[in-house]
Amino acid sequence: MARDIPFRKSLLPRLLAVSVLVSVVSIAATAWLAAQTTSGAIRQEQGQVLADDARVYDELLGLAAGAPGWQGAEKTVRELARQTGRRITLTTQDRVVIADSRGKGGKGGKGSSGDELPSKASAVVDPLAVDGALTAGAGSADAEAGGQDRIDPRAVGPFRLPGTERKELGKVAGSIVGCMQDLGVSARVVQGPSGRPRVEAPNDPSQLLDSSCHDYRLDMPTRTESKALDRLNELTNACLRRGDAPPVKVGLDLTWWQSLGVFDRDSGRYIPTDAETATDRPVEPGGGRVGPEPGGGRVGPEPSVPTKEPGTPTSTPSASSYVPEPTGGVSRVGNEYDTKTAACVGSARREQLGLYVSEPALLFVTSSDGSRTAVARAVESSRFSLSGANTTRLAGLSAGILAVTVAVTAFAATRLTRPLRALTAATQRMKTGEAAEPVTARSAGSAGEIRQLADAFNDMAAHRKALEDQRQAMVSDVAHELRTPLSNIRGWLEAAEDGVVATDPELVTSLLEEALLLQHIVNDLQDLAAADAGTLRLHREPVHASDVVDQVAAAHQAGAEAAGVRLSATTLGDPCFTADPLRLRQAIGNLVSNAVRHTPEGGSVTISCRATLDAVVVEVADTGTGIDPDDLPHVFDRFWRADKSRTRATGGSGLGLAIVRQLVEGHDGTVTARSTPGEGAVFTVRLPSG
Repeated sequence: MARDIPFRKSLLPRLLAVSVLVSVVSIAATAWLAAQTTSGAIRQEQGQVLADDARVYDELLGLAAGAPGWQGAEKTVRELARQTGRRITLTTQDRVVIADSRGKGGKGGKGSSGDELPSKASAVVDPLAVDGALTAGAGSADAEAGGQDRIDPRAVGPFRLPGTERKELGKVAGSIVGCMQDLGVSARVVQGPSGRPRVEAPNDPSQLLDSSCHDYRLDMPTRTESKALDRLNELTNACLRRGDAPPVKVGLDLTWWQSLGVFDRDSGRYIPTDAETATDRPVEPGGGRVGPEPGGGRVGPEPSVPTKEPGTPTSTPSASSYVPEPTGGVSRVGNEYDTKTAACVGSARREQLGLYVSEPALLFVTSSDGSRTAVARAVESSRFSLSGANTTRLAGLSAGILAVTVAVTAFAATRLTRPLRALTAATQRMKTGEAAEPVTARSAGSAGEIRQLADAFNDMAAHRKALEDQRQAMVSDVAHELRTPLSNIRGWLEAAEDGVVATDPELVTSLLEEALLLQHIVNDLQDLAAADAGTLRLHREPVHASDVVDQVAAAHQAGAEAAGVRLSATTLGDPCFTADPLRLRQAIGNLVSNAVRHTPEGGSVTISCRATLDAVVVEVADTGTGIDPDDLPHVFDRFWRADKSRTRATGGSGLGLAIVRQLVEGHDGTVTARSTPGEGAVFTVRLPSG
């Protein structure tokens, strides 16, 4: 068939354009969503990996700060490996395994060599040199890098209090908490790493902790702490002397200060003044703080102690102004030595704590198979970028997907348009009056909707052919039905004109019967035409079913008696409904007439009427010859007669039952037929009640 539709307006290019648009949008959306999802997952995985590694580092750092020789390292490493799902290995600086979650190595560095481990360690675990980047993610307050000296606050060494001193300080802290609670302020006792208690009062608007409830005994160093402080001051001042700096006094909170006096640069000694010798009264210090207190000192501002104890200050160390240098080669202590002092305090602390902590160790946190570190794996996986090669690869992949999409769409569109073109050609042939050939299933393709369309077209074509055949048969039947009475009338009239027969009353009666038959056929055709056109008028009114049945029985009683058939009518109750009584009598009368005609002499025809819940049922039953099952679906067709020879003796025109169906359906009812050959037939009319 020639193409009548331009290509740009046909279905194929439209489908291709839609498929290309959908493909491009889908590829772009999928790529964006995949990039966002992958980046988010990578960031989440990397964050989890870093958090786990920081926790592992913090746990091992606390273990090293608490005891020398890595005591309990094997157990801790195994537990951390179980929790994180990674392999954790701890080695010495020489890569001798201290503890391995795989079971290799052992305590004290006597394990096997760690040659199979990565070349670069995840971290160095040293409580005296904390890695602030790792401890920042550990989530532990005790894991904060120890200020400028980077000493883990859990490394307390000789500052660890024995049980008796803890108990004494605990009583003092408990009395302070009780005092504050009595005044309506919430407070609690918190124990530091060394065992020294401190009082925390987050909401202390009146500063009760520093006034009403303060107890200086909680600020004073114990015997154990004094001994450790003496050693710390000894080491610090030795360092300061080597650096040509004045000696200082380091307190329990690791702040330092200097009493009023001068420093002789020549002798390298601190010379107290007469006033200090008499009162031992310090002035504003010139030192600072290098880290958290080893004993876990009190939270809040430094106290002002009203009494003094030898070797301890009676005022709070704080930042002081620089004192101008006096004459005579002697200078006062000032802030110019703060940097040296901070370095010396840190160095002294590391030297003092070195015997109480574990030696530095290399930490390896790798994947479960030990192939590479977890952090490195996360960092490597996070390197998602669209380089030139990646862009080219992505563009090629997108072009390939687009090409496949276009090819598949073109193939599907071709299979879709082929049956549509076949259907269009068949419709054109039907329009011109040619025989409409059915569209084959192969032409319809595999699409369900197209196949349904082809089947519907084939059904329509078959129905149209059946209607055309029925129309031709109807025209033939009408011609046959009209030709017979007209031929009889013409023959008798020609014979009378020629004088062959006399025009007696018998001839006139015969001609009148033929004319009435013609009139009956014409009236039936007119009723059917009106019903088909929807112009059949029904004059509805309330009707008693018993009246209609009795009137029909009375009208056909004479004909039934003449045929030797017994006709009777019965009604159960008094069914009422709304209908056109004239048309209803016509419909039931046609059924009765048809039943009498097909009932042999001695048989019976019964008209019965009854009411149901929603309808009035009228049945016409006979004891005639019955209807063949193959003919039963056609009894209501126009001009259909069981006798194919269409002789007048076997039936009427074949329009009676067709008129019955039209009249009943005009009343919104139904008519059905059932029959048993040789036993008769039953026609049932069901009309809505009300």
